[in-house]
Amino acid sequence: MSNLLADPRASQSHPAVHRRFSQVAWCVLAYNTLVVLWGAFVRTTGSGAGCGDRWPLCNGMMLPRAPRIETVIEFIHRATSGLALACVAALCLWAFRLFPRGHQARRFAVLSVLLLLVEALLGAGLVLLRYVAHNASAGRATYLSAHLVNTQILLAMLALTAWFGSDAPSRPWRSAPKLVLAALPVAILVAVSGALAALGDTLFPAASVASGMRQEFSRTAGALLRLRALHPALAVSSSAVLLGAAAKARRSGCIQAVRLGNILVTLVFLQLAAGGLNIVLLAPGWMQILHLLLADLIWIVLVITTLEIGVLRLTH
Repeated sequence: MSNLLADPRASQSHPAVHRRFSQVAWCVLAYNTLVVLWGAFVRTTGSGAGCGDRWPLCNGMMLPRAPRIETVIEFIHRATSGLALACVAALCLWAFRLFPRGHQARRFAVLSVLLLLVEALLGAGLVLLRYVAHNASAGRATYLSAHLVNTQILLAMLALTAWFGSDAPSRPWRSAPKLVLAALPVAILVAVSGALAALGDTLFPAASVASGMRQEFSRTAGALLRLRALHPALAVSSSAVLLGAAAKARRSGCIQAVRLGNILVTLVFLQLAAGGLNIVLLAPGWMQILHLLLADLIWIVLVITTLEIGVLRLTH
């Protein structure tokens, strides 16, 4: 194995090495998704200020002493985020040793590292600007939106690294149908509105569904409460675009694309059901995290579906 990694030309005749790289890349993607979910746990528990307004130190120390539970939660998030950066950097180095110059896996591995660095800086900014805990400012909402968009693009780049990394030569790809491509920004838009709605649920919890609606439609309601009311309508309307993309994949004739289309349909309906349950249960923390997990899975499946359909169009 070490000889193969040292000489990219030697690995050309060993597809098992590329499959292993792809498998590791998918694992790195899964780990980063877990880190994202833990970040949501930090928000739902109000632990964003657990390490104070210091970064990267936690309350001025490398290892906090006698920490509160909020400090433990935030410190775990910082530690796991640091490990995520190390994993992605190692994956990038492996890609450069395994694949020839110009290979797509190299390109997307580099972009993954860059986006994860931006992710770390955005996370630091949340702490240093004190956009944590009970801060309900427009600045926090804007910053959170930028953070979410960067996270989604990061997950996409890791998925692209894994997908292109399964073959020695770069897999050919041509643009997917317009409806499938249109579903990508729609998915990000819904995810952003969902993140802002979840922030509103955390900062302005409702005692009942009725009181929550009165909060949202009150004349004095802030932007976060208005967005909390808008998100369900946006999610339902955008599901038509996602289901249209899934239908396109199911009619493609490619077995892999058909399977992905079926998975996408299932995830969309699960997400709609989870959204309704989230409202009925008054958005408990565990439900918000499950909602985010489904959104991330929809995004990743949609990205892979776009790739598979692009290859199918090229071969046909």
